[in-house]
Amino acid sequence: MEDYILIDGDKAIFLPTFGAAIVVPQPGTLEGSGPATLKGKTLCVDGDEKKVSVAGCVYMTPQYCIPGTGTLKIDSLASDQKAQKTSTGGKVVILKGKQFNAKFEVQSPAQQPAPPGPPVPDATTQYSGKGMFVTTNTLFKGT
Repeated sequence: MEDYILIDGDKAIFLPTFGAAIVVPQPGTLEGSGPATLKGKTLCVDGDEKKVSVAGCVYMTPQYCIPGTGTLKIDSLASDQKAQKTSTGGKVVILKGKQFNAKFEVQSPAQQPAPPGPPVPDATTQYSGKGMFVTTNTLFKGT
């Protein structure tokens, strides 16, 4: 299926729902490493999505209402986000597609108040969610 090719500087937008966790997401920025370019910006190829990392995002859950923080990352691309035919430098390009699989890695756990004792930290170290790409490329599509 034909879709827009992602280029250096395009954004990964994370949705706020990560299972039981609600995250205050910040966008991530893609760094293209393909040798081909579009208007001076390198194309994004398979593997570039692994470099997206957005640290310092706040989260909480219904049970753990004292906010914690963590890092948003792209876990895996959907099948419609990897080109079947279009490639550069021996790697397939990344397409805009629908939604990628994302993960939220907890750095500082959210906590549950437990008076009169200390708050109880969230034992979950990672939550799964979704996200999508926003591209500035409106010219070239790949398949």
